[in-house]
Amino acid sequence: MKTLHLTNSWHASSGGIRTFYRELLKAAESHQRQMRLIVPSETTHVETVNAYARIYHVAAPRSLLFDSRYRLLLPHTYLWQKTVRQILYNEQPDLIEVCDKYALSWLAGLIRKGWLSNVQRPALVGLSCERMDDNVAAWITGNAVSRKLTQLYLRECYLPLFDYHIANSHYTASELQQAMSARHERLVVVRPMGVNIGLFSPTRRNAEDRLKLLTLVAGNERTRLLLYAGRLSAEKNLPLLLETLRCLRRDECRDFRLIMAGAGPLENWLCQESMRFTTQCVHLQGQLNNPTALASLYANCDAFLHPNPREPFGIAPLEAMAVGLPLIAPNAGGVLSYANSENAWLAEPHGEAFADAVRDVFSDDEVRWYRIARARRTAERYEWEKVTAEFFNLYDRLHQMATEETSTGRFSKAKHSKWKLAPDS
Repeated sequence: MKTLHLTNSWHASSGGIRTFYRELLKAAESHQRQMRLIVPSETTHVETVNAYARIYHVAAPRSLLFDSRYRLLLPHTYLWQKTVRQILYNEQPDLIEVCDKYALSWLAGLIRKGWLSNVQRPALVGLSCERMDDNVAAWITGNAVSRKLTQLYLRECYLPLFDYHIANSHYTASELQQAMSARHERLVVVRPMGVNIGLFSPTRRNAEDRLKLLTLVAGNERTRLLLYAGRLSAEKNLPLLLETLRCLRRDECRDFRLIMAGAGPLENWLCQESMRFTTQCVHLQGQLNNPTALASLYANCDAFLHPNPREPFGIAPLEAMAVGLPLIAPNAGGVLSYANSENAWLAEPHGEAFADAVRDVFSDDEVRWYRIARARRTAERYEWEKVTAEFFNLYDRLHQMATEETSTGRFSKAKHSKWKLAPDS
């Protein structure tokens, strides 16, 4: 079976969605699966990943809103330009997956209507790796009117475009399920993301790399290094990091320093705000582009701060758990797919509560090492090798269901209800 995937969430240093598709492309070879990916790029070219997988880079303009590092494949790309339609015609995939709720999702509607000539009817899958209501609230407004409009768009426009939907967590899936109407009922399957447990390993901790970090922040043997790694963007709730550090400054017995690794639209704002803390807060660029350097950074810090209470899933916190770095995270959102009081330190998403959680990490060595060990075992359940195999099995099942639906001419709710939708977690 051949699958074809499309996403706008892609650039040279983009985050979780790019990581997921890179791992899936890599796994395609070991599973001997034909897989294609279409992404926006500066120029149109083809990247051969391995004998079974390739990426079609399609020239697209930069985003004019929110984050200009991203380029966007807009509807005209597949309505009037030939590039995407020619790829579909040449590849004739058995299943098409679209990871985009805004510009690319309409392609599924064209295929459902049969308006793309000479393209066979594949199974159409919408992959949700974020909640639309959270994005609208972070970038525009989170009032009641915007929430109602978001639900209306999902119910009447987005959900009906696809045969099936996949979500990266129950938190993400719940938005789709709440918006769904009986008229456009669709199957929603939860499948989590993963982590490279070989790369993100406690064995990467060493005295030399830790000394470099301590020198960078003008620290000493008393210093506790707190880390945030991820996109510097509005939806990440970054002010909580500085609020937490401000509360921790009152501690006289410990010296806490914050390292922020990443880039994004709020980079300039964050640099200006962090100047108030002098050496207590340092911003690093480039580590997210180098997986080995990032894994070393994780391993040689003392705790990971994840400030976003509306995280759809959160690969970075899972990487922290894999490397043996205590995780402080909000007691809400998609991180609860894997984080709990046995393997992490969960707190209300405000400065004082997060600061108390940080202090708690270092208050009891026995509890800390117990939770670190539990966190590593949790991360091992989400190893990419296992996760990608589950996705391939799911694609097979969805294709089979679509074939059965086509042959019978109707949607079989009974078969769907008997199928287990979510993995054990």
